[in-house]
Amino acid sequence: MNAETPGRGEHLVSGGQPKAAARGLLARIVSGPVERVIARIDAGLAEGSLLAHLPDGTVRLLGARADGPVAEITLHSWNAIRRLATGGSVGWYQAWEAREWDSPDAVQIFALFMRNAATLGDVARAKGPWRWLARAWHWLHRNSRKGAEQNIHAHYDLGNDFYAQWLDPTMSYSSALWQGLSPDASLIDAQVNKVDRLADRLTLQAGQRVLEIGCGWGFLARRLAERRGVHVTGISLSNEQLDWARIKGPKGTEYLHCDYRAVEGVFDAVASVEMVEAVGREYWPSYLDAIARALKPGGRAAIQYIAIRDDLFPAYAASADFIQAYVFPGGMLLGEAEFRSLSEARGLRWEAPHHFGQDYARTLRLWRKDFEAAVEAGRLPAGFDERFVRLWRYYLMYCEGGFAGGGISVAQVTLVRD
Repeated sequence: MNAETPGRGEHLVSGGQPKAAARGLLARIVSGPVERVIARIDAGLAEGSLLAHLPDGTVRLLGARADGPVAEITLHSWNAIRRLATGGSVGWYQAWEAREWDSPDAVQIFALFMRNAATLGDVARAKGPWRWLARAWHWLHRNSRKGAEQNIHAHYDLGNDFYAQWLDPTMSYSSALWQGLSPDASLIDAQVNKVDRLADRLTLQAGQRVLEIGCGWGFLARRLAERRGVHVTGISLSNEQLDWARIKGPKGTEYLHCDYRAVEGVFDAVASVEMVEAVGREYWPSYLDAIARALKPGGRAAIQYIAIRDDLFPAYAASADFIQAYVFPGGMLLGEAEFRSLSEARGLRWEAPHHFGQDYARTLRLWRKDFEAAVEAGRLPAGFDERFVRLWRYYLMYCEGGFAGGGISVAQVTLVRD
C-alpha cells in the first residue's frame, strides 16, 4: 500500500451522510442526555452483555441477563453515543472512524446489537434529519439502468488488483458453504462446494444454455461449463470483472456487459449469486420478471441471496444503513417473505430454501484475515490510503457480526417456472 498516493476508494470513504460540521448542537438536542441512551441500551440487551469503559473513567456492565455475545467497548468520547442515537449504524461508523470508540473485538459489538435488534428498538437507528437525509441519499442512488451502472462501478471496479489480494483464488465474493465438508475444509473447498450445490439445483444436462445474472469474476460460469458441459452466458455491469472473466473463461462461456432488464433469449436455467442485493426493493419485480422471461417453461433458477429477518425488515427498509451509505450504494438486503411473494406471483415456485448464515460469518472472518495480511505485507495497490483500509476493515467486521448475531442470513433457493 502506498499511503502517499491517495485516491482509490475515496468515493466510498466520503460516504453519503452529513459531515461533522453539520452535526454538533443538533445531535445533542435530538439524542438527549447520553445517560438516558445508555440506560435504553442496557434495557434492550436481552441476550449477551456489554462491558463498557466510559469516558469519565467508570465501568458499566450492560445487559448480562441471558447468554449471548459477550462484548467489550471503550468509549473515548460521549459523542459516540450521540452519533449512535441520531445516526444509527452510519453514526456509529463515523464515531469509530473518528476514534471515539474502540473494542478488542468489534465483531462482538455488532453481533450483540444484531442479536438484540428487536428489543433495542430504535435506540440505535437513525432519527429525524439523519433518517430523512439517509433515505434521500439512498433514493438518489436507486438502481435505475443508469444508476445501477454507477453503483456497480463504485464498488466492484475498485480494481481486480485490489480484490485479488484478499479473496481466494476462485475470486468468489459471496458466501462459501461448508455443509457436507470436513470441519477443517478450506475456503476454496467451501466456495467450490457452494457452486456445486447451486448447480445441483439446476439439474443440468450437457449442451443446455444457462444465464448467470451477475457473473462476478466468472468462477461459477467456468465451473458449470467445465463440469456440467453447458453453455453459460454471464452478464455484469462491472468492466473490471468482465475483463477478468473473459481472460479466464473456457470454451462454452461468454460474458456480456448487460443489464438484467435487457437480457434477450430463452434459457434452460438461470443462476444468480448474491446479485439481487444490488437490485434494490423498487426493482425486485423487474429482476424476477427478467428471470421468468429468460426461463423456458419448467426451467429452474438457482438463487443465492442475503436476507434480513422479516420482523426487522420494515425498520431496516425505512432508512439507509452503514453498508448502503459507505460500501454498496443502492443496495438492499431481502425481506424474504416479500421477495418470495413477488416470485410466486410471477409463476416462479419457491423450492428447498437452505439458510447458512454462520457460514457467511466464517467466510468474512477468513476474508478479513487475508485482508489484514495484505495490508501488513504492503500488498494493497497504490492509492488505497489508511482511511480506506479502516473503512474496509470495519465493513468486514460489521458484516461478520451481523451474520454471527443471527439477524442476517444467506440462503440458496430454487425457483421453478410453472
